[in-house]
Amino acid sequence: MSEWLNNGPAPARRVNDEIVLAMTGASGARYFVRAFETLEQKGFKIHLLMTETGEKLVRYETGLDPKDFKRRAFAAPAMDDYFSATASGSHKFRGMLILPASMKCVACIAHGTAMDLVHRTADVCLKEKRPLVIGFREAPLNLIHLRNLTQLAEAGAIVFPAAPGFYGGEKSIDDLVNQVVGKALDQFGIEHGLYKPWKG
Repeated sequence: MSEWLNNGPAPARRVNDEIVLAMTGASGARYFVRAFETLEQKGFKIHLLMTETGEKLVRYETGLDPKDFKRRAFAAPAMDDYFSATASGSHKFRGMLILPASMKCVACIAHGTAMDLVHRTADVCLKEKRPLVIGFREAPLNLIHLRNLTQLAEAGAIVFPAAPGFYGGEKSIDDLVNQVVGKALDQFGIEHGLYKPWKG
């Protein structure tokens, strides 16, 4: 103990270096992959949260191995690891992006039911007033979906439909994916160059 005290305080951690990226059980794995790659290129320490169905969708929709993303992440805890750093409000991080977010995920967060680490980390963001961007992908929306999304917006979350626009001359699926991911990262003030903003 005395040796630790003599070493002085630990170096300060830069809060903006750490961000949480979650992939849940909704179609749209390409959005997740592009968000991960962009955050990685920007030098962020990514706390990666992937549900079991999210991992299956990464394999099915992209042909990529979820284990590769876990190896590259700063941390990739199990979904039942409530001792993970992001489960505590005392651990500082920039915010959380769930892309894509399933309607089960939306419902659990909206009603404070932390069934896994994704829900718990989102709850931390809400209570600590940190950016929580919920990039849901579902259509059409029923009344339960709409009420849950409204409740999240009222609680302080940024409700973000994964719906691209066509005003920037988009010509490919990659262009559309880039626009959605770029707009999601805009919510954190992250510069990226993924799409051309409208200039009028």
